[in-house]
Amino acid sequence: MGADFGRSRGTESKFSQWLRRRPKTQHSEVDDTAREALLLAVAEAGMPISPAAHPVGYRCSCERIGCPTPARHPISFAWQTQSTTDRAQIERWARSQPQANFITATGMIHDVLDVPLTAGEQALERLLAADIDVGPVAVSGDDRMLFFTATRGTPEDEDEWWPCELDCHPETMDEHPGMRWHCRGSYVLLPPAMLPGELDVHWVRGPENPLPDPLTLLETLTDACAQYADTADQSDLDHDSVAWPLSR
Repeated sequence: MGADFGRSRGTESKFSQWLRRRPKTQHSEVDDTAREALLLAVAEAGMPISPAAHPVGYRCSCERIGCPTPARHPISFAWQTQSTTDRAQIERWARSQPQANFITATGMIHDVLDVPLTAGEQALERLLAADIDVGPVAVSGDDRMLFFTATRGTPEDEDEWWPCELDCHPETMDEHPGMRWHCRGSYVLLPPAMLPGELDVHWVRGPENPLPDPLTLLETLTDACAQYADTADQSDLDHDSVAWPLSR
């Protein structure tokens, strides 16, 4: 593997080039059988899922005028209790809603560390080069990379729950422009998913990879986010150019 990794500063590695030239997998290019198999593979890995909206042109399939997150949100307000790994239910959803995207509810079996794409590519390269176990990884749209990990847990004693300013909920996404830690009460969009503007969500490493402890990835991910922020134009700070949430 070492021969495939660029070491010179300012030179894009072959690994990064490979990531960027991978063909995107749109719903139109995934037949119903393959789509269903991908969803069932997630469920078999223990990650609960439920249906989500899908794009209609540049709009969302939901009835909300000016939907702020088109094709990126669950269909039901009861998505947390609706999410399941039941094979029969997932097959019914997939076959009755052939255009639907799907989300996975985090914080029960798994968490997701969600970072800017450039930082994520750099971190993934470093983790693999260091022979650190990396679980499933997905690219979401053209700006985010999702690292799926084991959940840090939901202890019976709430006083033992250790808070983190990176904890991300659907309604607080804008407050977490750098790294987002999706745990209890949050969700992420699953591959294969279609987004407005001919974007998609696709696997880089599939759900067959075991979920790692999030702490084994956290240092590398935060370092990559910090380095990415350092190279960004600080006078034009945006959602992809900061390593940590901005204070209000």
